[in-house]
Amino acid sequence: MATTIIVGAGQAGGDLATALRQTGYTGRIVLIGDEAAVPYRRPPLSKAFLSGEIGEEALYIKSREAYAKHGIELLTGVRVESIDRAAHTVALSDGQTLAYDKLALTTGGHARRLPLPGAERPNVHYVRTIEDIARLREQFKEGKRLVIVGGGYIGLEVAAVGIKKGLQVTLVEAMPRLLARVTGPELSQYYDQVHRRHGVDIRLGAGVRELEYSDQRVEAVILQDGSRVPADLLIVGIGLIPNTGLAEEAGLAVDNGVLVDVYAQTSDPDIVAAGDCTNHDNGFLGRRTRLESVPNASEQARVAAASICGQRVPHASVPWFWSDQYNLKLQMVGLSQGYDQVVVRGSMAADSFVAFYLQQGVVIAVDSVNRAPDFMVGKKMVAARLRADPAVLADESVMLKSLVT
Repeated sequence: MATTIIVGAGQAGGDLATALRQTGYTGRIVLIGDEAAVPYRRPPLSKAFLSGEIGEEALYIKSREAYAKHGIELLTGVRVESIDRAAHTVALSDGQTLAYDKLALTTGGHARRLPLPGAERPNVHYVRTIEDIARLREQFKEGKRLVIVGGGYIGLEVAAVGIKKGLQVTLVEAMPRLLARVTGPELSQYYDQVHRRHGVDIRLGAGVRELEYSDQRVEAVILQDGSRVPADLLIVGIGLIPNTGLAEEAGLAVDNGVLVDVYAQTSDPDIVAAGDCTNHDNGFLGRRTRLESVPNASEQARVAAASICGQRVPHASVPWFWSDQYNLKLQMVGLSQGYDQVVVRGSMAADSFVAFYLQQGVVIAVDSVNRAPDFMVGKKMVAARLRADPAVLADESVMLKSLVT
């Protein structure tokens, strides 16, 4: 009986195991994760899980019993230490050696650390795992002075929860605007105003110079301009580093992620990879990219499962993302880099609008706030590379869906 081993029990790993069975794979499947929990959803960590609205089990993609029911062997709390490609084996931290016919790397990534003395103090936190949040919750209390380093999705989501829980929140971002890496200035300015309105003290263009700390805790953050921001706790959200160590040590091609083609195939014909750890050929974008998103992880997992089953299904989906802050649901589709015009439909003041990003008249990306139906139409626009009249996009008397039928 053929054996597929999946290294990494996150969103991509769990979805890949499920997709294998759905595709008709009848061999042995072993899903290995270094965390104790079964595969779980990470997006709620910085929102509903941090706020205490949901418990740990609500994060689980499916129960441990569900994996067993489908013949998926789930090994948690154990690491894969090395891959022997010649022998087709993996060595585990518990001393086991397992043989594989096909191997899948879904190793995800880890939070980029703040490279400063004092950053390992117990009141400095990251948002990546259930364990991270369990540790953070003990200090995440009303009245505490919270300093967040990083004005991306994680930083803004945590800021919103902090305000809701009654903390005093200061957010520090080295770039001149929020969400600078993922969206245009208009949406950055909108979210800047939203967070300031809720009481977040935002410091833009403000890199962290040093941490002021004692033996037990960081007491203040010193910014590049010399200003001092007192802190009871510090949360760092400055990006993700793909976990490529295993792949590199095994001699696979790696460059800002494990290199895979449109079929999730690595440089080894018996090894596929999917999710945040990959730098992949994207059939829709027509170029290489590394995406950090649940939709990408799930789609790439299905592509990888197809490849293992001998099917050729290219990864050609349109990238999309979401973020929940306060009562705002932000949904984004496409990549806006390179746009030359932005058109806003609706009202930013009313927290209900869509921003269309055009490049030479073609809709290449759409950002939607509290407009889920418009977002669904926006996905079709981006997928179709729709050429649109900016005046029509902005005109709310025109039904958006009439433009894509």
